[in-house]
Amino acid sequence: MATSTERPRPMRAWAVLVVAWGVALVSTLGALFLGEVMGMTPCLLCWYQRIFMFPLALILGMAAFAEDRRGAIYAMPLALGGAAMAGYHSALIAGWVPKWWVPCGTGPSCSEQRLEVLGGIQIPWLSLVAFIAVVILLFGYLRKTRS
Repeated sequence: MATSTERPRPMRAWAVLVVAWGVALVSTLGALFLGEVMGMTPCLLCWYQRIFMFPLALILGMAAFAEDRRGAIYAMPLALGGAAMAGYHSALIAGWVPKWWVPCGTGPSCSEQRLEVLGGIQIPWLSLVAFIAVVILLFGYLRKTRS
């Protein structure tokens, strides 16, 4: 009878990965709803944040249901890059970045967001919270499943 040298992963670690996937999935669906249903054209920085978030929903979903730690490792750079982009966009909205340092050209303005949800919360701030939540959850998951 062969014994397994692999340590069984606790159920709590898997649940953390599922929650990270849930955050990424809700964020992705929210961005699609704003763009496709409400007809809001995203600014350039919002597009970059989407580029980081959309693959997270796929990667973390596959990692959660396959219970594959590598998916969390692959997702971490995307989550960190998205958090950096959302942090810059949030600083731009808050007025902490000079107006001349705005990367947007034609299309919607990156610095003048008009949509507020939940009583005054800007969309880039929600994006920042989502990316930070995913980073924290992935960090916790990777620490719990370290061999």
